[in-house]
Amino acid sequence: MSKNLFVFFGLVCLILSSCTSKEEILYFQDVQERQNFRPENYKSIIKNNDRLSINVSSADMTSASRFNRLVPGISDASDFRANGQPLLQDYLVSNEGFVNLPTLGKWKVAGKSRFELEQELLEEYQKYLKDAAVNVRITNFKITVLGEVQRPGTYTIPDERVTILQALGLAGDLTLYGKRNDVLLFRDRNGVEETYKIDLTTSDVLDSDLYYLQQNDVLYVGPNNAQVNGASFNRNNPLYVSIASLLLSVVILIAR
Repeated sequence: MSKNLFVFFGLVCLILSSCTSKEEILYFQDVQERQNFRPENYKSIIKNNDRLSINVSSADMTSASRFNRLVPGISDASDFRANGQPLLQDYLVSNEGFVNLPTLGKWKVAGKSRFELEQELLEEYQKYLKDAAVNVRITNFKITVLGEVQRPGTYTIPDERVTILQALGLAGDLTLYGKRNDVLLFRDRNGVEETYKIDLTTSDVLDSDLYYLQQNDVLYVGPNNAQVNGASFNRNNPLYVSIASLLLSVVILIAR
């Protein structure tokens, strides 16, 4: 019987060693110590290989149409809109960070925010159209969330603004086995892949420049110690141990 007890207690110790502590699960454990958060000003920065929608409009759309990249087959203002939306082609930002604009030609766009580019182009187009208006959008704004989350995948962000918390929310939040104090953020900055470590158990990220994600950012949530230790250990084993404990208790009673 002592041998059975030894095996039983060994299983119990193995289960307890794989348990996750409260400190590893809770988000922002110091948040009550801080009253206000001031995230870095959000800017949607244009990068190489982005796709841009650049729409130049005016009261005189016939004049404005020559500054837009219209879809094939559209040649005049009467065909310029469908269902109230401009029929425009996207611009692909080259590896050198340029796009080729009608009339203006080759134009540097990478490294600038959408607002900065809009202001630059507005100044140029106002030389041709007094009431010109310019709207720039990044049409390939996507983020990817991988690892220990409920729904890993790539998500399109239509309004080009997403926080790290919203991104994790889209992925269904971390599983209980996600390592909250070591989330990795992969970000392309001027052609260089940068890696950042984010600790979600503290509130530091809430006022950092990592709080707002950029297009094509990748979040990776690694497994915590409980998951690593239990990689070859069935997650149903706590149930099995409970059943074994009950059976062992019954055997002990019978043996007495």
